Amino acid sequence: MKKIVLFALGMAMSMTTFAQDEVETTISADVVSSYIWRGQELGSVALQPTLGVGYKGLSLTAWGSTGLTNPADTKEFDFTLAYTLGGFNIGVTDYWFSAMPAGGDPDGRYFKYDAHATNHVFEGNIGYDFGFASFQWYTNFAGNDYKEDGKRAYSSYIEVVVPFKLSAIEWTATAGAVPSASLQYGTNGFAVTNLALKATKDIKITDTFSIPLFAQVAANPCSQKAYLVLGFTLQP
Repeated sequence: MKKIVLFALGMAMSMTTFAQDEVETTISADVVSSYIWRGQELGSVALQPTLGVGYKGLSLTAWGSTGLTNPADTKEFDFTLAYTLGGFNIGVTDYWFSAMPAGGDPDGRYFKYDAHATNHVFEGNIGYDFGFASFQWYTNFAGNDYKEDGKRAYSSYIEVVVPFKLSAIEWTATAGAVPSASLQYGTNGFAVTNLALKATKDIKITDTFSIPLFAQVAANPCSQKAYLVLGFTLQP
């Protein structure tokens, strides 16, 4: 696992000379009526902060989620190291959950990385943004992701996102699928797990400050469930 991460770091850092020179910082927080991720419900009303820094196409982002109304909701804390060059992007994410549905560390310790007793999941992704649509492939390569027989599952998820504008509102249509059996996604083979339509509109508060408000309809054909999510984003 260490070799894979070091390889991704080295490749990203060697390519940064071709990208922009400005350092960019991201600070924001979403408040959502429910936490829906890739067609799965992971919690109720939640606060989801983001802190990131980017330089020459290379970025490091911290993201978290904590429930606001249900103390039983699992807390999440993720780090993503990514590199973007034109439409191409590649990245590695370290997901951490305070509790795992199966296996993991019952004490929820962040710094416990034992192969079969950790609450971390490590995922690599690669994709391309064509402008009219973007494509992403995600695969778990380490951490708590196993089959029922105890072998590593390498759970994967593929997604196509199409942005468009309608009636002065920004829209995105998403279609996501899991290509093989996965306990993480609750699939027995190839399955469409995420069909979503999201609309975002900036609500003007003052001449210099506005709040993006968004609503999303999401459905998971595999689990036969559907969700309606409302949220807003706070950012400087």
